[in-house]
Amino acid sequence: MLVNNNLHRPFEVVLAIPVRTYDIDFMGIVSNIVYIRWLEDLRLKFLDEHWQLNQQIEQGYTPIIAGTEIEYKRPIKMIDKVIGRLWLSNLGRLKWTVQAEILSNNELAAVAIQKGGFVNLQNSRLIPIPEGLQKKYLQYQQGIQKI
Repeated sequence: MLVNNNLHRPFEVVLAIPVRTYDIDFMGIVSNIVYIRWLEDLRLKFLDEHWQLNQQIEQGYTPIIAGTEIEYKRPIKMIDKVIGRLWLSNLGRLKWTVQAEILSNNELAAVAIQKGGFVNLQNSRLIPIPEGLQKKYLQYQQGIQKI
């Protein structure tokens, strides 16, 4: 799985993630399903900072997840210090892609890619990426090209 290792990570968010006792499986490591919850926490932070969910709902649409891929690099234990990073890696006409890293004690523990889109809340049909988000992403890309 390819993860964007360059310095240009559009709209990156970083989140300190506590490991809870209920996150641990019978092997003494974080259960695989917990990573999905952590990705949700990261996406919610992303939305809070860059494309507010409440405003989307008021406008009649909401984001959806179409797929998740996770590659586990090393196990995470109860006492580990965990940091999550998530950024927008692609924005098409109908779909978006975010990439994420989960770090444990400053070492890469997992990488993930999630793809999704936006749906109309009345008919549950896919809609084009909202114009405001497209503009924001384009402005970011243009700013990077000037560097």
